Order: sequence, then C-alpha cells, then structure tokens
Amino acid sequence: MTSTRLVDPDWLARHANDPGVCLIEIAGNGQEQLQAYTAGHIPGAHAWRWKEWLWDERRRDFPSPQLFARRMGAAGIGEDTTVVLYGEDMQFGIYAWWVLRLCGHADARVLDGARYLWRAQGRALVTDTPAARPAVVRSLKPRHDAVRVYRDEMLSRLGRDDTLILDARSPEEYRGERASPPGMPDTGAERLGRIPGAKHLYFEDLLDANKRFRPPEDLRRLFETRGAGADRDIIAYCRLSHRATVLYFALTELLGIENIRIYDGSWTEWGNLVGVPVEKP
Repeated sequence: MTSTRLVDPDWLARHANDPGVCLIEIAGNGQEQLQAYTAGHIPGAHAWRWKEWLWDERRRDFPSPQLFARRMGAAGIGEDTTVVLYGEDMQFGIYAWWVLRLCGHADARVLDGARYLWRAQGRALVTDTPAARPAVVRSLKPRHDAVRVYRDEMLSRLGRDDTLILDARSPEEYRGERASPPGMPDTGAERLGRIPGAKHLYFEDLLDANKRFRPPEDLRRLFETRGAGADRDIIAYCRLSHRATVLYFALTELLGIENIRIYDGSWTEWGNLVGVPVEKP
C-alpha cells in the first residue's frame, strides 16, 4: 500500500519552495531548549515544542477546536496547507501528525526517517530560522476523538477476545523494570508493569537504522505475530502515547488496517491509577 501521508526526502526537496507546504520539526522530551533544532535542522523547518502546540495549555488534553484554529492560524497554516512533520526524537513527528488529524487538519504528512534519513543521504542541515508565515484565519473543525480510548473503556476491554492491546514501549518498560525508557529519568508512574494481556511490539522494530519505516511485508509480519488483524479492535499505548502513534501510522497508512485506536493516557495514567490491575512477569 502506498500512502500519500508518508513523504520521503526527495519529495520534500522538490517542494522546498512551495508556499502551500509547511515543514515543522517537533521538539520532544529533553528538547525544551530546541537543542537539536538549533544545532541543525532541515532547511525551511519551523520549530514547535510538542506540549506548547499539541496539548491544551491548562488541561491534560488536546486543543479544543477554538484553540487549535487559533494556534494554526497564528502559525500561518491554512485549512488547505500541507503540513509535513518530523521529530526529535522521531516519534514526536508522528505523534504530531496524529494530533493534527485528530484536531481536524486535512493534510498532515510524516517525513519518513525524520532528520536521520535526511542526513544519511548526505543532505545539508542548516541553522538559520525561516521567516514566520503570515497569519491566517481558520474556521472551527470538530475533533475526531473516536481515534482515542479513555481509561474506563480500557478497563472494560481487559480479557476480551475481540480486543488486542499493543504495548509500544521498550522491553525494559514492558517487563516492569522501568517507568520510563532507558536513558531517561525513571519517573512518571508509581507502579511498574503493563496493562494485563498486552502484547509487546516495540516501536523501533517497525523502523530501520535510519528511522525509516520497514517494507510493508515486514510490518505486516510483525503485527500478525501479535495477533493483529481486521477482525479485532486494536488499542496501542506506551508511556505518553508518542511511540504508540508509530504503530497507528504503520497500520492505518502503510497496511490499510483502520481498526486501531490510541490509549493516550497510556502508562503515565494507568501506572498511577488507584485500583486498576497491573501485569508483571
């Protein structure tokens, strides 16, 4: 399956001067000072800190239609603008794609391989900041919250044959040895472990050495060995849902399997809830 939502460096280079395309680098955890962006980014990329742009400023939730329209309009992103996203770390670009789609932006795309593939192909990074895009006025679009799962439904889904829960975290997190990925401060949840019955599919296994998605036949095999198919409701989670959206993108955009949703509360919520079950080896 060929997806127009996944673009490669050649496509991006051809559209470098297209005013209808807006390229954004999403600064993830540990990038609050835009360190990677400042050191060198893909030409033309604007920088967004993920929490500032993708979350509500007062609630642990995504932007309301009013807030989303205001933010996107201020960034000069019209309703017909093609937004291309990549992240540092790479999963934050895919998470941003998922949030923009949830919030109703029609044409959001992911740069395959993020800056990793770009550099591997010998393409230049720059340190200059592009000029701000002229602000625009946007109409309100409804959110598509049907792609999410909330905690009460997660509880109701435990142990059901018609539901497959996929855990996209590192092996250490899945085994209940850490609350956070290796290399990060080990914080974020009071308890360690996994949601009962969850199958492990580490998001990095979907990518090659340059963070590019593996061929569809490889992706299909990885999902099928976990029991994923069109006959089951699939729910993916990780710690904050960034890595889970890599699974979502692979299934929906590269394999054409639409029956997946994200539990965006993920382990940060589940591991802090009172009275919910936790599974450990």
